[in-house]
Amino acid sequence: MRSLKEIWFRANQEAGDLAMFALPPTLPWGEQPTVRPFADPAWVADSLRGTPYAAHVLALAEGLLEHRFPLLGLTIETGPDIDWRRDYANGVSTGTAYFRAVPYLDFARVGDHKVVWELNRHQHLPLLAQAFLLSGRREFLDEAFRQLEDWMDQNPFLRGINWASALEAAFRGLSWAWFWMLAGTRMPEALRRRFLIVLYRHGRFIERNLSVYFSPNTHLLGEAVSLHALGTLFPGFPHARRWTEVGGRIVREQMEAQVRPDGSHFEQSAYYHVYALDLFLLHQLIGRPPAEYTARLARMAEYLHALMGPSGLLPLVGDDDGGRLFHPFGERERFGNGTLAMSAVWFRRPEWLLPGADFDSQAAWWLGERVEEFRGCPPGAGAASRLFRDAGVAIMASGDVHIVVKAGPFGAGPAGHSHSDALSLVARVGARETLIDPGTYTYIASPEERNRFRGSMAHSTIRIDGRDQAAPAGPFRWRDKPVTAIGAWNTSPDRDSLDASCAYGGFTHRRRVLFLKRERALVALDSVDGPAGEHLLEQFWRPASLAEASRLSTSGSAEVLEGWRSRALCSREPAPVLRVAYRGPLPSHMAAVLDLSEAPSNGEVKLIAENDDVVLEWGALRIRFPRVGQPIGSCRLSAGPPEA
Repeated sequence: MRSLKEIWFRANQEAGDLAMFALPPTLPWGEQPTVRPFADPAWVADSLRGTPYAAHVLALAEGLLEHRFPLLGLTIETGPDIDWRRDYANGVSTGTAYFRAVPYLDFARVGDHKVVWELNRHQHLPLLAQAFLLSGRREFLDEAFRQLEDWMDQNPFLRGINWASALEAAFRGLSWAWFWMLAGTRMPEALRRRFLIVLYRHGRFIERNLSVYFSPNTHLLGEAVSLHALGTLFPGFPHARRWTEVGGRIVREQMEAQVRPDGSHFEQSAYYHVYALDLFLLHQLIGRPPAEYTARLARMAEYLHALMGPSGLLPLVGDDDGGRLFHPFGERERFGNGTLAMSAVWFRRPEWLLPGADFDSQAAWWLGERVEEFRGCPPGAGAASRLFRDAGVAIMASGDVHIVVKAGPFGAGPAGHSHSDALSLVARVGARETLIDPGTYTYIASPEERNRFRGSMAHSTIRIDGRDQAAPAGPFRWRDKPVTAIGAWNTSPDRDSLDASCAYGGFTHRRRVLFLKRERALVALDSVDGPAGEHLLEQFWRPASLAEASRLSTSGSAEVLEGWRSRALCSREPAPVLRVAYRGPLPSHMAAVLDLSEAPSNGEVKLIAENDDVVLEWGALRIRFPRVGQPIGSCRLSAGPPEA
């Protein structure tokens, strides 16, 4: 039920859009003053020339000259003429109807809007400008200029799919602004005039269509960051001062609304955390917000540092959007490394630097010479074991072992970017994956695959009677979300332990996780209680490979199923799934041990009931888990030192 305030807001939006459609805004003739808060691009190019990053940019730029566009998990080849409203992955093009009439979520009519929009974010244009600065080859700029002219010809103001989203206009506006900073002085005069008018129209469109009610999450954040940036960087634009004030106010409000006190982002997605952190970092750089904002931004970086561990790789917990604010090229799981390097330089926190710290894709272009003093810094030791209680995420760490336990709730509101993954685990030993999260693969191209990748079966957790922990209601909504709780958390030099639960549909799934650091063993005991009668419990595990699956011992017979994983949106590859099933009355227990040692053993896991306690035996290890209701901190081991 919409409030009168929302109805009034939306009516004003529609009236303003129709007025702009009838009479598109324009600019008074004259040169537009520009503020340049970023590093001198010529200096940055000189400092990067001859580096692996420069070679990477030039190789990508060569492909762009041939109209080969690396997007998400795809490479799109358009041929000589680019159809900017075409989903090249699915062969669907759309026309130039008024943007409100474009059914962009209807896959049958428009294809995958995500594929269309990713190309139209124009993030490859700054890359072409970088390639010119690194090589001096004019053809890179000429190609960018041709594409800009072509795009403006094919996408009249407020017509077609590329005007259907304020967030996409915001991304494109930022890309154009960065391109202007890198190469605007070399733009032909006639193109300069046209370019600035259409960029100004992007700002007007964003201002009129802020997602205050439609998507008050990263959509609203990205739009506000872009609006503030356009007002700040182009102070000669009419309404620039208002854009700066309105955009800055919304960004500061969204820092409070979207980022929890422990630094985690409310979408409950690791990838969206990186995405939001980049947006907030850009605003920090050009907006100079108050100290409270800056302090919470630093906590976001601390949370990312803990999530990534010593490998510098991002676990794809929750939705993987596939995009990036700046330089969205390369391996998605490494994007967080560039964001963390930027954070380390800005906050002067060298302990956040991870192996292979990526200064070049972002920090060098934003901060320039400030980066140089950090290039020789040794990598930090990685985050210690820690519970982020607001997120419900526990980090268990020792040496090169890094474990993420996702024990928190679904995201806020409809939880559109959350997965049915409560109490799931992700584990690495150094850069070697052991337990994975499968990623996302698609948003709308296939509802079946969308639900498969975000369902409980796709994660290392429990499914009860064949149902997920919540009910999917379209591609970006969950109904009947579960109630999660963390009962106890303990960490010591010898072991970490977590006791957490997830309740839904009358059932309660309790998972007690014990990480034995000396033994390099991860122990999980699942206890499920619920209504009377016979029920099917399925315990799923997502090893990175069959070799990693051999490290896992379970209390019941495990069958290997064929599954999938996605390293980037629109791409997937086979990956095994282990399933252990139990059918019978409740309460019941299931257990597993993951051996992370150099010489793993595949010993049998036994569960024994003793006076309401559960005893787990695995090789020489004997662990007594107290009865339900007692904290896991009282677990007793017959092998190893007593619990502190």
